[in-house]
Amino acid sequence: MDLLACVEQNVAAALREDVGGGDITAELLAADAWAQARVITREPAVLCGVPWFDEVYRQVDEHVTVAWHVCDGDVLQAGQEICRLDGPARALLTGERVALNFLQTLSGTATVVRQYVELLAGTHAKLLDTRKTIPGLRCAQKYAVRCGGGTNHRMGLHDGVLIKENHIAGCGSITAAVRASRRLNPGKPVEVEVESIGQLEEAIEVGSDSALLDNFTLDMMFEAVTMNAGRIKLEASGGVDRGTIRAIAETGVNYISVGSLTKHLRAIDLSMRIDA
Repeated sequence: MDLLACVEQNVAAALREDVGGGDITAELLAADAWAQARVITREPAVLCGVPWFDEVYRQVDEHVTVAWHVCDGDVLQAGQEICRLDGPARALLTGERVALNFLQTLSGTATVVRQYVELLAGTHAKLLDTRKTIPGLRCAQKYAVRCGGGTNHRMGLHDGVLIKENHIAGCGSITAAVRASRRLNPGKPVEVEVESIGQLEEAIEVGSDSALLDNFTLDMMFEAVTMNAGRIKLEASGGVDRGTIRAIAETGVNYISVGSLTKHLRAIDLSMRIDA
């Protein structure tokens, strides 16, 4: 799915959920009332979600205009005005919560990603996301990861093979699983999750594109990098947080995946105010 289609579908679903048969509170305002509003952030953040915010008001009422002072990926300071809106007062209020929900949620993801990326500065490791996303918001959260400076792993089960322990058990071996992957889906990248140096050796020998080092210790990662000698890409996963990621990167792995980027989410505190 392309980004535009993703945005349109996300917003349509969110508006159905929130507005339903109509905003009966907004009916308190005169139908012809016009208003201006502004959105501010109450804390430092990395902005993300502009396309979703704009699409909310496009679907609610195309007469609403949004003037942005910043762009997705920009660093915000507490108290900073992000944008100004102008349009029918009812429409501004009807779209407020849905628009802010997207903006604060995606900015929360982008902000955490940027914090992790900064911890990797000076190393060769890239930060990866995972499939541990909010149901229905995968495309949006992976966009937020990119805005924060991270790199997307596979979007879903359809665009890359990741052979895990249960797949290995079902196929009988890493070798059998990789060969079957090449036969069934030629051209698709193949990654193998390994739990030991011996399994890594097998994944390299059979020709996998990359290996996920599952809960390796730092010593095991150093050994894996040395033994691999650049033949395939190595991804570290498990036990990664702000306190450990730098040391993991310094082992020489190519990628570090962190599920909490999109799973353990704290939304940014944003506010919209109608001008008096």
